[in-house]
Amino acid sequence: MQSVEVERLFHHPIEKVWARFTDHVAWSDWAGVGPVRVVREGSPEPYGLGSVRAFAASPGLREEVTCFEPMRRQEYRITRGVLPITDHLGVVRFAPEGAGTRVTWRVTFRARVPGLGWALERGLSVLFRRMLSGLARDLDRRS
Repeated sequence: MQSVEVERLFHHPIEKVWARFTDHVAWSDWAGVGPVRVVREGSPEPYGLGSVRAFAASPGLREEVTCFEPMRRQEYRITRGVLPITDHLGVVRFAPEGAGTRVTWRVTFRARVPGLGWALERGLSVLFRRMLSGLARDLDRRS
């Protein structure tokens, strides 16, 4: 099993960080992964449990929210897509820290191709750090 974990402290209240991160469509503005759309809304929140997002930059890729605990945790799984990984689980935790918010993003997965796991770990680590930097810039612009 491979894993990646990145953390970032945001200088914004948890309500703002949570709302922007969990809004699938907003990813189009800050994540740097191209347009993101909602394939299926969740319940009772549109981006909550059971919601599915799709990424234009990776046709066919679908991620489904499997746990949604407002202001605390969101979990998701890749349910479709042509990627060299399997058994994917993403867990994103949000914790207040002073006047800000600490976000911890952890993903576990198995590489479909033996020996490729380390490269996927490095690539995902860089990607997630860039995404969280994009979120920080987006939140700063909106302040």
